[in-house]
Amino acid sequence: MAYQVLARKWRPKTFADLVGQEHVVKALRNALDEGRLHHAYLLTGTRGVGKTTIARILAKSLNCENAVHGEPCGQCESCTQIDSGRYVDLLEIDAASNTGIDNIREVLENAQYAPTAGKYKVYIIDEVHMLSKSAFNAMLKTLEEPPEHVKFILATTDPHKVPITVLSRCLQFVLRNMTTQQVAEHLAHVLDRENVPYQPQALQLLGRAAAGSMRDALSLLDQAIAMGSGKVAEQDVRQMIGAVDKQYLFELLEGIINQNGEALLEKAQEMSARAIGFDSALAELAMLLQRLALIQTIPSTLANDDPERETLLRLSQALSGEQIQLYYQCAIHGKQDLPLAPDEYAGFVMTLLRMLAFAPLAASGCDTQSQIEHTDLHSDHQKAEVEKKPFQLPKSEPIAAPAVEKEAASAKQNIVERPSEETIQPVQQQQADVPPWEEMPSQVSAEPPQTQTSQMQETAEPLPVAKVKKAPEQEEYPHMDEEIPPPYFDEAYAYEDSHRADVMEVSQPVSSTESEEEEGDEEELQFAPLPEFKTENWHSIIERFARKLGAAQMLAQNAAWTSYDAEAGLIMLSLTDEAKATANKERLDKICQTLGEAYHLGNLRLQTEPWQDDKGWETPVMRRKRIQEEGRQQAQDLLEADTTAQKILQTFEAQWLPDSLELAGHS
Repeated sequence: MAYQVLARKWRPKTFADLVGQEHVVKALRNALDEGRLHHAYLLTGTRGVGKTTIARILAKSLNCENAVHGEPCGQCESCTQIDSGRYVDLLEIDAASNTGIDNIREVLENAQYAPTAGKYKVYIIDEVHMLSKSAFNAMLKTLEEPPEHVKFILATTDPHKVPITVLSRCLQFVLRNMTTQQVAEHLAHVLDRENVPYQPQALQLLGRAAAGSMRDALSLLDQAIAMGSGKVAEQDVRQMIGAVDKQYLFELLEGIINQNGEALLEKAQEMSARAIGFDSALAELAMLLQRLALIQTIPSTLANDDPERETLLRLSQALSGEQIQLYYQCAIHGKQDLPLAPDEYAGFVMTLLRMLAFAPLAASGCDTQSQIEHTDLHSDHQKAEVEKKPFQLPKSEPIAAPAVEKEAASAKQNIVERPSEETIQPVQQQQADVPPWEEMPSQVSAEPPQTQTSQMQETAEPLPVAKVKKAPEQEEYPHMDEEIPPPYFDEAYAYEDSHRADVMEVSQPVSSTESEEEEGDEEELQFAPLPEFKTENWHSIIERFARKLGAAQMLAQNAAWTSYDAEAGLIMLSLTDEAKATANKERLDKICQTLGEAYHLGNLRLQTEPWQDDKGWETPVMRRKRIQEEGRQQAQDLLEADTTAQKILQTFEAQWLPDSLELAGHS
């Protein structure tokens, strides 16, 4: 017999075999026992959680001759034929390939006839959200009042695409994603039955990689067995799914605890050389930190037989609760920022450096005027901190500090000493004399002013004193150069814009010429008359009130104003596919409110209708594209009529590229 994949071989045949859907099983069992059967069921959930499986089990329970507490016996003729896919009264329809109204009409016509072998005729429609609108409309009546011998079981991964009229006619069950522990336990059960050796840590990795889908977990298990030559090992699974070896994570935390940047950089380079995904590395690091926080709070969560028990205990003791929370946030934010980094390696290294930079310092035992390393305060406790024995993992070799590092630490200790009072006084005096809006001099001496000035220009090293920050420069306001949509020109917004302009002139002066030009443009737009309230001016109206509309502007730009009933105060908008993607009640109300206030139409209402290509409607976006195309075509016509352009075309055997003003040479 040919090999059957585990996902098909271990598909549940009864409700008792299902994993993680107890709330659905309980409801269906009770309904079968009491005879309170609905005529239409809707099963929703992500891929691989058991929608089709539950539908088949329910079909067997409805037609089983020996069902006990809703459980099919699996031995009668109905059960065996359903399992083999030969039951005449069970029809499975793939709505993804049978989307039309003709397919649904055929089903509805057959539904009128009595079942041939069983008690019920069961129709399972998988991926029901793929049906067309006409198909949904055709089945509404039958779905609401079907014959007594007909049961509909609908399944979908996207219930939001199912019309509300269909949802209201069905008894809906939402299937949950399975937890990592549930998936791992079921995989262990399958491997025990298959006599395949495995490591529990490998099953935990597969459970996390499956993301709540049992079918995905069984497919990954098939791959892991093939990769491990008949066994499931943790190392093989990590290599297969791209998970990070925990030893890397332990060594990274060791480097962070010891404030050893060189070790962290070396470990990052090693991970890069082995093509380890940094995205998954940060995710695994965050999970490890979460586990350490849990161990600190609830020590009993760490099992006595855990092979990593000693390492986890040492890490949890070496890190404070504040440090774990801080490093966890750094890992989470670093994972989010990874797509924005120049490359993944740079983003990963910056995340590690961020953990070093934001490492909490134990300053509670220091005096008020003391200094802590990496700060502007000095303390006698610093030497003790430097000579503190570095953190070591249980099985790792002791990390001896190099001689160069010791010399650097001692040199730094000698340099960072408390300055004398004679030195502090001139510095303080100069700080008091310098205005806060001017930059502090970089060096202080007792030489004449001329000498001091020359030295201040030449020297580049600042003193270890606090500097007064400079006023914000132009580069600190990147939003000044951004283009913004045209404003809404009523009195409130006119005041807001003028106020903003005054503030910007104080912090960022501009030339008088530019200021006069901007003020002239604002006055011209502000006092321009309102476009006449009619469909032909839809693009002008949207442009005029773009700022007032805000997020609703995108919706209005991709919609066409088709009609207006002045007596009823009703505006009809036709929405394109782009408009439907951004349409919601809030934005439609915003458009209606904006137009009503501007044109003093208190009873203004707005309705939408589907887009029709044959009506000749035009959205503002379509109008702009049309005008651009007409201009391009006019320019091309002029060029084609020009004798010089024709000579160039003939000389180089070129021709105009479609929909452009570019030439294509002869190949």
